[in-house]
Amino acid sequence: MSDNLESLILEHLRALRSGQSRIEDDLKEVKHRLTSLESTVAGSRRDSVGTQEDIYRQQAVIDKLKERLDRIEKRLDLVE
Repeated sequence: MSDNLESLILEHLRALRSGQSRIEDDLKEVKHRLTSLESTVAGSRRDSVGTQEDIYRQQAVIDKLKERLDRIEKRLDLVE
């Protein structure tokens, strides 16, 4: 009976070890995918910041052009 009990315990320990191994493999995959996702999000943020900077630059150019146009209209007495 002692041999059967010992065998049963060893069988359960092997099953536990096998399950733990699968969990570790899954965790490695999840970590890899999370790292990939974080890289993608960081890249998107960089792109967004670059786009926002372009918008601000364009707005500054538009504001300068508007000022010049207003001055020209004043000089030519086109303003009511």
